[in-house]
Formats: sequence, C-alpha cells, structure tokens
Amino acid sequence: MILTAAALLYPVAKSAGAYRSAPVSDDQGVVQTPTGPLTALDRDFVKRVRLAGLWEIPAGRMALAKGTTPEVREAGQHLIQGHTDLDKAVLTAAQTLNLDVPSEPSAQQQGWLKQLDAAQGGEFDGLFANILRSAHGQVFAVVAQVRAATQNSTIRDLANTANGTVLDHMNVLENTQLVKFDKLTPLPTGSAAPSASRSPAPAGSTR
Repeated sequence: MILTAAALLYPVAKSAGAYRSAPVSDDQGVVQTPTGPLTALDRDFVKRVRLAGLWEIPAGRMALAKGTTPEVREAGQHLIQGHTDLDKAVLTAAQTLNLDVPSEPSAQQQGWLKQLDAAQGGEFDGLFANILRSAHGQVFAVVAQVRAATQNSTIRDLANTANGTVLDHMNVLENTQLVKFDKLTPLPTGSAAPSASRSPAPAGSTR
C-alpha cells in the first residue's frame, strides 16, 4: 500500500542524505595523475558512482518483474540501461586513475533492495519510486558540485555522463506519479564554499 511505502521511505530518505555534511578525506591527499590532480572527493565520487550501479541495476530488474504500471516498468528499464552504461564509464575511469572500486552494494543499499524485494503490488511501486527518487535527488546535487570543483578531466567526463543519467532517472521516476515530494530529503541551504584543501560534500547512494 502506498501509505505504508511512504511511512517506510521517510527514515530511508533521511539516512540517504546523512553523508552529505561529512567531510571527505582519506590518507592519500591530492594525487597527481596524467589527467589532472585527484582529490579525496574525486576518489569518493568514483566509488559512489560504482556503488549506484551495483544496487540500482537490481532495483531496475525488480521493477521490470514486479512493477504494476507501465511507468514503473519503464523507469526500471531506464535504470538498467543507464547504469549499465554508466558502470562501463566508471570502470574505465577507475582503471585510468588506478583506483579500486566496490564489487557489491553497501549495507544501506542492500537494505533498500531487501525492502523492495519484500514488497508487492502497489506497495512495491511506491517504495521503488520514492526510494530511488530520493537517492537520485541527493546524487544530482552532488554531481554538480563535483563537476564544478574537480580539476581532473577524467572525473569531469564521468560527472558529465553521470549528470545526464541521473537527470533521466529522476524524470522517469517522477513520471510514475508516485513520488511523495514532501517526504524527500531537502537539500541544504547556504552550504559553505569548499576550501582549497578540500572539495564539497561527497556523492551518495547512489544516490
């Protein structure tokens, strides 16, 4: 039922935005590469783009199999195709930059997949549309931050590709007419500008 889906979504949406305020840092600092300086934010972005595909492709397959409306199934198809292509791009970027990337979804993403797997009928449709739209809304803002801040051309190319993919997915998810906009995590206002030593908040669950 949609009401149940919305009730379940709220804590999911709330936790989806939790990473945004945490500074991105690792013990590598800024690394010089043939395609430009690579920051902790850049490395985190590559990781999160990879993670997005690892859970959103299975979510899309569920939508194709379990979705009860043409719009939900169409959104599922877009997720599969978009993240299949984006995953190829992120693996190429990771190889270029000599970065390790995850091979399975995060614990949080696995939790979302379990919610979707357990839901049926209209409840599934509502959960699918809202969980995925919340995740994509968070990522969309962060992709723009990464694209604006990075000095690495490989990361710029990846951000350009990710931006188009995420925007397409937001549109098809909204076309389901099931998104509860009042339950989505709001974006922060008056975010501080990044300093020279660190960049904006990291990309997420990936959304």
